[in-house]
Amino acid sequence: MQALVKYQKGSGNVELRNMVEPELSNDKVVLEIAHCGICGTDLHVYHDTFRNYPPVILGHEFSGRIVEVGSAVKDVEQGEAFSVLGATAVQCARCEYCERGEFMFCANRRGMGHGVNGAFTKYAAVRPDQLFKIPEGVSMEYGALVEPLAVAVHVVEEVASFRLGDVVLLSGPGPIGLLCLKMLLAHGLKVIVAGTSEDNLRLEMARKYGAARTVVVDQESLAEAIASETDGQGVALAIETAGAEASVRNCMESLRPLGGYVQVGHFGRDLTLPWDLVAFRQLKIYGSVGYTKETWRRTMQILGQQTLDLSDVITHRFPLSDWRKGFDLMEEKQAVKVLLNPD
Repeated sequence: MQALVKYQKGSGNVELRNMVEPELSNDKVVLEIAHCGICGTDLHVYHDTFRNYPPVILGHEFSGRIVEVGSAVKDVEQGEAFSVLGATAVQCARCEYCERGEFMFCANRRGMGHGVNGAFTKYAAVRPDQLFKIPEGVSMEYGALVEPLAVAVHVVEEVASFRLGDVVLLSGPGPIGLLCLKMLLAHGLKVIVAGTSEDNLRLEMARKYGAARTVVVDQESLAEAIASETDGQGVALAIETAGAEASVRNCMESLRPLGGYVQVGHFGRDLTLPWDLVAFRQLKIYGSVGYTKETWRRTMQILGQQTLDLSDVITHRFPLSDWRKGFDLMEEKQAVKVLLNPD
């Protein structure tokens, strides 16, 4: 089968290769992949700035239909459509974090697409506990959005703290940031979205989604915009999804006393930041990484209720053979979510 493979360490070293189809074991199922989204992690693996174990098939945001069922697998049938929780491909299932459902912190964990073979291909073999059935009336394309949407659900519903009437600063209008925006708007919050001039397309999308204001921070004053939108008080909540030092500083300086801050973006290096603000404004700082199985269950409920519009999240679709076009669009910030489909 054709697959997009990181074949050795180092920047680049990704190409389409013919790979052996996964073998069915008695405790797994094999899915035919319908759609797989390009994630920022895939770009990091491409550039070798995220831990990976080549040779490995990339891709982890996917949906598919079951084509084979292992002899020991129950309550799953051929032809059923699922989203797949790729992050738990390898886990110990015994440590305190696994037992609490916080598998992201398992020392033995490896996810699909970087730690074990992923879904930029035609078939994938997974355990039944990784399967989340796509609700009736929900498309397979939406099924491929469950993984990034679950990240946003974890940020907004499980980590952040806010009240109706709060003003929120969202810094970084990438795919996760824009999904967080949709979640925040569903709560009726006033959201200011900040980005750079490189983010113009995505900032335009933020305005279409319903952001109260967008700010191009390298062309206009974020501080003045925050003061104008909050009567000089500062925002109650700031969510940083860009993974940029200047973005963190902007978020901290925009917060009012007793405000809350959630760090979502990743940096890969140490930062120098105005930490005195944390004490003098008595800020509450939280980190958010990944999700839990409960997050995934909640995300499937949200999809099933069909009240969250995701029709404008998927901006591009390509066959797997055109993977480079999709990667380039994401690198250049000219897309929100790109789906790759097996040729």
